[in-house]
Amino acid sequence: QVQLVESGGGSVQAGGSLRLSCAASVRYNVMAWFRQAPGKEREWVAVIYTGNGITDYADSVKGRFTISQDSAKTTVSLQMNSLKPEDTAIYYCAADKDVGRPWYARSAYNYWGQGTQVTVSS
Repeated sequence: QVQLVESGGGSVQAGGSLRLSCAASVRYNVMAWFRQAPGKEREWVAVIYTGNGITDYADSVKGRFTISQDSAKTTVSLQMNSLKPEDTAIYYCAADKDVGRPWYARSAYNYWGQGTQVTVSS
């Protein structure tokens, strides 16, 4: 059974840091993080292509967040620094084996984690 298990969410004050992890039961070719704030659409945050390690970030998190993978390429982490209240959301891990779709689109991913809450207070 395909599984993506997220961990590492929590509460932190503005300016603080959190690290999220997503453990996959199998290796995927592309893995990403999305987030959804209350009353808003789910938005793409970061992506990593596990084969070559290429990454990309949404403008809102560029320079503050870093996506990385372990040597087995089945666990992806999201290091979040200089957190802001507007980063508050449920963070979802997403994955797929097809690398041909736009990485920023929800439709590009067939596999999703259950989500983990990140709360940043001012």
